[in-house]
Amino acid sequence: MKNPIIFQNLPCTLVTGFLGAGKTTVINQLLATKPDDERWALLINEFGRIGIDGALLASSQDNDLEQKNIAIREVSGGCICCTSQLPLQIAISRLLSDHHPQRLLIEPTGLAHPRELILQLSAPHWQTALKMNAVITVLSGEQWQQIKYRDHDGFQAHVRDADVLIINRYTQLDTSEKQTLVEWITTLNSQVKIIWAASGLTASETTDSSDVHSSDKFVANKLVAGTYSTTLNDQLNKPSSIISKQRKVSISNPTKSMIGLQSQANSLATVPSSSLSTDESEAQANPQTSADSDLPYRYHEEQQDFQLAGWRLPAHYILNADDLQDWLLALPNWQRIKGVVHTSDGWMQINFNPGSLTTKTIDPQTDSRLEIILQLGNTVDTNSIDKATEKSETENDAKASSILIDWEKCDRELMALVI
Repeated sequence: MKNPIIFQNLPCTLVTGFLGAGKTTVINQLLATKPDDERWALLINEFGRIGIDGALLASSQDNDLEQKNIAIREVSGGCICCTSQLPLQIAISRLLSDHHPQRLLIEPTGLAHPRELILQLSAPHWQTALKMNAVITVLSGEQWQQIKYRDHDGFQAHVRDADVLIINRYTQLDTSEKQTLVEWITTLNSQVKIIWAASGLTASETTDSSDVHSSDKFVANKLVAGTYSTTLNDQLNKPSSIISKQRKVSISNPTKSMIGLQSQANSLATVPSSSLSTDESEAQANPQTSADSDLPYRYHEEQQDFQLAGWRLPAHYILNADDLQDWLLALPNWQRIKGVVHTSDGWMQINFNPGSLTTKTIDPQTDSRLEIILQLGNTVDTNSIDKATEKSETENDAKASSILIDWEKCDRELMALVI
């Protein structure tokens, strides 16, 4: 038998952010800065069981991932940062042993509190294996404008546990709103470093001149984009103060730390992966080889205040592209829709959130995959003042409309789109 490879001080970066914040965009930007002669690895945790994020990210790369020395591994079927550390240990250990990367990026699910993963990675086992660099968190200005996000504990949790906060999608914010956003961030985390994503900058923010030719604006924007890319890449080598503080707590009082981990995890809904065996965890990380691989396959479940549903369909099922989009957008209270689907317009990558509807032609896949996340009830618009009873009825009606979804009817409607 070969001696196991022991990794020490492998640079590792967490890229966190609430559901739909834009983590994949930031990860792609980081991967674009990778030196050609380095091997990097990316571990993606999906809250659902289907496994789409890896395909979405892989299909967004210009060149073959193997040629670029980038390895991607998914952990599906629940959160890697819940009560059991087994799924996380298996995923990281196998990713490192199979690909021997020189840098590791981890993207936890946007529905999980990042503190859970920070607690796990603060355990003594990881303190010599992984060199934890700055926790990079992505925040969407569009989401922050909505009170249902601003007041959501999960949304705030990502800000609290960030070393670096990347703010994107903020072109619609005026100067006063940006200042309010910064003040809101500071109340949650006064030590966080704020970086405004270059994609959100306007011409007026990239130059001091009020009368600039379009060519000058292009040069200014290009310079700002270059500065942003450099600043973002620099965070990969900055140590994490958030994780460093937690690791000191873990060393000084490991029993208390483990109790804290248990209580935090119990605050979340139980997820399937928390009690998986090694083989079961591997099967869910690779759904093609799992017992659920008989197609078509659908699941639905409730996690926290969200409902998740997903479908895997045989590759020869071709869905009407226009009707599929109409059907998806008509779903109640949807927060995220993603998939790789064989449609009448060819194989399409679908990536929808309330602020962006993106489709893209991709190469043929082994099967079609579709996953949706619905919120269990809309937050009442607080711009209008409602009586307590009226507000309660409105919230209950919204939640009931989501809970009472007839998933068998959804199955029939989706199958009716097959041509």
